[in-house]
Amino acid sequence: MSLYDRIREAQSPNGAAATLSAVRQRIHQNVVADLGSVYFDGQVAEDELRRRVQQLLQAGLREDTTPLSAAEKIQLVQELMDDILGHGPIEPFLRDPTVSEIMVNGPEHIYVEHEGRLVLTESRFIDEAHLRRVVERIVAGVGRRIDESSPMVDARLPDGSRVNAVYPPLSITGPYLTVRKFPQDPFTAEDLVTMGTLTPALRTFLERCVAGRLNVLVSGGTSTGKTTLLNVLSSFLPADERIVTIEDAKELQLRQEHVLTLEARPPNTEGRGEVTIRDLVRNSLRMRPDRIIVGEVRSGEALDMLQAMNTGHDGSITTVHANSPRDALSRIETMTLMAGFDLPVRAIRDQMASALDLIVHLARLRDGSRRVTHVTEVERMEGEVVVLQDLFLFDYGMGVDAEGRSLGTLKPTGLRPKFAERLADQGFALDAALFQTEGFARAPVGRR
Repeated sequence: MSLYDRIREAQSPNGAAATLSAVRQRIHQNVVADLGSVYFDGQVAEDELRRRVQQLLQAGLREDTTPLSAAEKIQLVQELMDDILGHGPIEPFLRDPTVSEIMVNGPEHIYVEHEGRLVLTESRFIDEAHLRRVVERIVAGVGRRIDESSPMVDARLPDGSRVNAVYPPLSITGPYLTVRKFPQDPFTAEDLVTMGTLTPALRTFLERCVAGRLNVLVSGGTSTGKTTLLNVLSSFLPADERIVTIEDAKELQLRQEHVLTLEARPPNTEGRGEVTIRDLVRNSLRMRPDRIIVGEVRSGEALDMLQAMNTGHDGSITTVHANSPRDALSRIETMTLMAGFDLPVRAIRDQMASALDLIVHLARLRDGSRRVTHVTEVERMEGEVVVLQDLFLFDYGMGVDAEGRSLGTLKPTGLRPKFAERLADQGFALDAALFQTEGFARAPVGRR
């Protein structure tokens, strides 16, 4: 049964479902009250907590007078174990491989993203305290905290899924929780070709650009697949290089052996001990890296990243939020100014033109699919402007099919990059056929 079918079934009036929900809520509240706060402060061993919860659940089911079948009791125990020890009503969605994102807007509204579309589910948290327990259980697992004095936090689940939570008074209608899921088996370049995010020609082109040590900037809006593409680009890195990755919360899943993973640290309860992305970028330069990969530049670390690219750390890769390749350069320029140095704009643009070689821009289309829409070469400075040259562009004019899916694909513009000769000198020649506009083989269009 598909996710949509399950949600429609849950939304249909059903007296038995309402009865089960009432029993579930009643037993849940009783078990939590009997356990007390000592069982949720991280001081009790997981096995002991699980044993105690099972005892209380069995006792609660025996005392409840509602007639339930054996199958209903088994279902109820599993749901309550998820509620109390797991991630509550979002646990089934965490296990569902067709769900890519979970959005909790307070205890009563849970949305999921399924095949690029948002769906409101009928799942609910028991109350706000229940939602808070789930959030605090997640953040405590990675040594972070969230409360009224520190009401925002980024964390991750054991499988690498990214978590963001916001508490009142910043969130008006209760705690907000957003989970960006990451697959246990990361997408490969071939997967992205099958889904239509990349074309076969672009896959070959990007592999040679990364192997040839070009500095690549991946840009795009929120939830366009930047981190997924960054993971794929990192798979093209040689196995004999020393790679340093820098992130706010660990998301990258590199398969090479010689990888050093650095993660930023927020301030402690006294406001001390913070380690920023910028601190880590500067420190990484002393770690003898062959490549530096920054999950995302958001602030003054953009200046340090540009300097690293300009001082012998060729082949570095990072991502940035932007609406187009040109906007990506504008954001890098703005973030460089945030580093606190009174640099002339001309000097910053010179740094960008010298450091960056390629911008790969992603967009999320109306059908929910993620596609690379621009592959743009950063050429040179001309007057006060950084000159860009589009090598591949997405053809929006191909329309949509009967199901509303885009038929467009990425096509070469016919222009050859200026760095082609540099790649050829390193043994990574670019075939002229990659840039031919005639006879271009269209990539299969998939769904994601």
